Amino acid sequence: MYGKDMETIKKENMNLADKIYIFDTTLRDGEQAPGVALTVDEKIQIAQSLDKLGVDKIEAGFPASSKGEIESCRKIHNLVDCTTVGLARTVFKDIDAVLDADLDYMHTFIGTSPLHRDYKLKMSKEKIIETAINAVEYGKDHGLTIEFSAEDATRTEGDFLFDVYRSVVDAGADFLNVPDTVGVLTPIVTKQLITDLKNEFTTHISVHFHNDFGLATANTLTAIECGANQAHVTVNGIGERTGNSALEEIVVALHAAYGIDLDIDTTQLYNISDSVSRITGIKKPVNKPIVGDNAFAHESGIHVHGILNNALTYEPISPELVGHSRRIIIGKHTGANALKSKLDEFNIDLNEEQFDNVFSQIKALGDKGKTITDSDLKSLAINEISSAKETPIVLKGLGLLSGAIVSSTATVKLEIYGEEKETSATGVGPVDAALNAIRSLIQDTLDVELEEYNVEAITGGTDALAEVFVISSDSEGNKSTGRSTNEDIVMASILAVLDSINKLLLLQRVNQ
Repeated sequence: MYGKDMETIKKENMNLADKIYIFDTTLRDGEQAPGVALTVDEKIQIAQSLDKLGVDKIEAGFPASSKGEIESCRKIHNLVDCTTVGLARTVFKDIDAVLDADLDYMHTFIGTSPLHRDYKLKMSKEKIIETAINAVEYGKDHGLTIEFSAEDATRTEGDFLFDVYRSVVDAGADFLNVPDTVGVLTPIVTKQLITDLKNEFTTHISVHFHNDFGLATANTLTAIECGANQAHVTVNGIGERTGNSALEEIVVALHAAYGIDLDIDTTQLYNISDSVSRITGIKKPVNKPIVGDNAFAHESGIHVHGILNNALTYEPISPELVGHSRRIIIGKHTGANALKSKLDEFNIDLNEEQFDNVFSQIKALGDKGKTITDSDLKSLAINEISSAKETPIVLKGLGLLSGAIVSSTATVKLEIYGEEKETSATGVGPVDAALNAIRSLIQDTLDVELEEYNVEAITGGTDALAEVFVISSDSEGNKSTGRSTNEDIVMASILAVLDSINKLLLLQRVNQ
């Protein structure tokens, strides 16, 4: 972009159509993604979400594939307001299946490239044109709106491709669709192809681009710049092999970068993306544009500082535009401004010393490769607030030895009022052994009982922080809580117990 000159560049170099149609094929091409098989109810749920979103057309399926597919296409047609499309090969029985599903829009196709002619169809050029004409005429005779695809168009000889398109236009086709069936197009070739088609035909031009080279979105936008007025898309870009042009990317790019009003409720994009991901079992990459978990996530101190002052410094659009939310990530790159912002968000007020301690812990954990979740941060901050500020007893050393499955030995060294003491004890597991050693070391200082012990992994995964909360009591009936958060559950347990014991000792001093 060139700042304010961008609008001029658009006007001078683009041939944008007055109306751009969004043709969603999640239920057809999307379902062809490896491992995806949708039930009728799942198809209906997705279709109703797409309809509510505001897409112009939904390709509900391939009716000729089964009786169940005919029924699901019919149900979807009766439940949505947008146009419902059925796929059909250029054979009469497929077209009849579209009619049986009560659909009035058919997307029909036949391969046109040398590879498809010679190896799949085993048809001559003349036979392919004849077959295509017959299918279009048959569909028109039965009152269907016809969209015709020259399958593998982008590997078809130019002269023959245009011969095919001329033939079906003469037969009554309403839309000419250009499928980049194996995703080999580049934007410069797309520009030439669509420009040539627009110069030749007044018929609507539609594009169906695959993402094998990661260029589906770029090629689709290039086609629209050159006058194509319909884009085939799928939610999250799912589909055959590496998928198709992504609905959310095309819609938001046209809205935000091109200023085109598609009459689509963009605030629903994140939810429909999440829903389709869950239904199909195809997880979105965290860095997926528009709808990925990291699309509006920030960790770098420089970026977060800018975001907190004006979100547009490091975001091209607001997350609210697509129903997403901004996240400030706490980790090794976090700056003080980000940490303060997160603590304010949680209504946690730390003094300067407490803040510095939490900040140091975050940096140390980040250096170990740990990303701090919101729950982690809350636990660290609360632990800092609740920890005893005087520590008569300090942990100076810890050694663990595991023997039999149910027995462990812990060697603990404590500094108790300036005097170092060390002992070993056994227990059922390392935590029990360490706590038994602590009881032995402090028995002359404090008679303490552990009344409650709770441990929780704050986040999932083997590197999750462990949060330990304990309640201890002394012989006088005093009780105190202790809390600690650490990557090591044994260390978290020991520190929580010592925190509780130190509070009891301080309480005894106050009561004397």
